[in-house]
Amino acid sequence: MFVIVGWLVAIGCIFGVFIIHGGNIGVILKALPFEMVTIFGAAIGAFIAGNLMKVLKGVGRGLGACFKGAKYTKERFMDLLALLYDILQKARKEGLMAIEGDVENPEASPLFQKYPTIASDHHTVEFITDYLRLMVSGNLNAHEIESIMDAELETHHAEQHAAVAALQRLAGALPAFGIVAAVLGVVNTMGSVGQPPAVLGGMIGSALVGTFLGILLAYGFAEPLASLLEQKLEEASKELQCIKTVLLASMQGYAPMTAIEFGRKVLFSTERPAFNELEAHVKKK
Repeated sequence: MFVIVGWLVAIGCIFGVFIIHGGNIGVILKALPFEMVTIFGAAIGAFIAGNLMKVLKGVGRGLGACFKGAKYTKERFMDLLALLYDILQKARKEGLMAIEGDVENPEASPLFQKYPTIASDHHTVEFITDYLRLMVSGNLNAHEIESIMDAELETHHAEQHAAVAALQRLAGALPAFGIVAAVLGVVNTMGSVGQPPAVLGGMIGSALVGTFLGILLAYGFAEPLASLLEQKLEEASKELQCIKTVLLASMQGYAPMTAIEFGRKVLFSTERPAFNELEAHVKKK
């Protein structure tokens, strides 16, 4: 929603001021379809040629997420911490082997099913159960598991940010493709040098629309999308960091309530629940 609002504001201000100052919008509208096909065609072709299929798919998923509401809310994090508390509390009371069934089959686990928002997220559930499984095995200490977690988080960061880097490269290339379209327009104009000045002026104006569009598409559309996608990926990484902190705190001997307090402190302040708020939510669940 905010993406579309931002685009409408940008387009309205740019073209609105142009018209108010006496600009001939007809010249832009006449050249727009041809310049857009030239710039977009070249950009999309280069984008496909310069990225692996998994990166292209990542960009597609990321762009879809950019037009959706916030996924990582305070309510989601409270459910996540409450789930971790329930798991650790059960392990503390009944022993680590008691949670083996929950770890091996989270779809049938009453603990996971109490929190459908978390249970429906395959990646989050997999991250939790993978490391609980290592904890249940008892073969690794906290430092070894932390090293594995860091390696996985680093890999996750690299994979997710490949899509951001691809969009940023696209944004950097769009002005150049705009220049390509403008040069072609100038070449076309030079081939019609015998035309009256009014006709030549219109052709030169149409050629310059290419440069204008390349810059507008780069800094008004592609670059903001890349920035928004990067922010959303940082939120996703923050959830995994929260899980990591809670599980490591538990392995180091802290009580479940203290462990989830460690995780609460990792969260961004805008989504971080207050201590009393989280405690009340955990007890309610």
